Amino acid sequence: MVNLAAIQLVSSPDPLENLTEVARQLQGLDKSSPCLIVLPECFACFGGSDKAQMDMAETLGEGPVQSALAELAIQHGVWLVAGTLPIKVPGKEKFSASSLLFAPSGEVFAHYRKIHLFDVQVADGTRTYLESRYTQPGDELVVADTPLGRIGMAVCYDLRFAGLFQAMGELDILVLPAAFTQVTGEAHWWPLLRARAIEKQCFVVAAGQGGEHANGRETYGHSTVISPWGDVLTSLAKGPGLVQARVDFDQMHEIRRNMPVGQHNQFRSKLIEFNS
Repeated sequence: MVNLAAIQLVSSPDPLENLTEVARQLQGLDKSSPCLIVLPECFACFGGSDKAQMDMAETLGEGPVQSALAELAIQHGVWLVAGTLPIKVPGKEKFSASSLLFAPSGEVFAHYRKIHLFDVQVADGTRTYLESRYTQPGDELVVADTPLGRIGMAVCYDLRFAGLFQAMGELDILVLPAAFTQVTGEAHWWPLLRARAIEKQCFVVAAGQGGEHANGRETYGHSTVISPWGDVLTSLAKGPGLVQARVDFDQMHEIRRNMPVGQHNQFRSKLIEFNS
């Protein structure tokens, strides 16, 4: 058995305040099984200006936020997906939206940089989102082989690009820190998450921001754990909180035996092109 958990936040622009809330939520964690916890996108600083992220950006492997997260992983003996943090990009006035996987030892086991940036128009109070103004996109898929299983790492807007997940190969767990807007979340959060779980036949742990933030931005929340069959095992609509589910990978293996989608996948077949 493994305990899969997501911490939902309504983060402020104050990193210390947000870290304190993470530590508070971890007090309710079920540690009777090995644990994986996922934090939301921009968990340490959200609801301010985009430049606020730039101002708090840390060098990879250094800085107070990364140190605090390492201590939390050690204290609770858990695998911790630290949502996203702004990590400095050498030689550029930009940061990467980095999702760091901390091992129970406090060491950074894996580092994923968000590939797909949210440069869109949304019919809400913010209207224009231009994530690329300060964010440098990543260009590498990250899958971490851990004692808990094979973990695929993605962030928020990545969820819409099915090819990214197909390229990851077989997964046991897919983690998704997010900050979906209220408008896009209402429309697409559940169908996209359930589709990824069903097509990958793996567990999905999605941690969202969930409420109204200091700058008036409203996020959808609904942090969740979803089974390889697409069942919602637990969820939290709004506000800060912890959702968790103890899961048995035997169910996942049975689904794959009965419906071996990975073996049946023919998208590596030869492409024939016809030209006029």
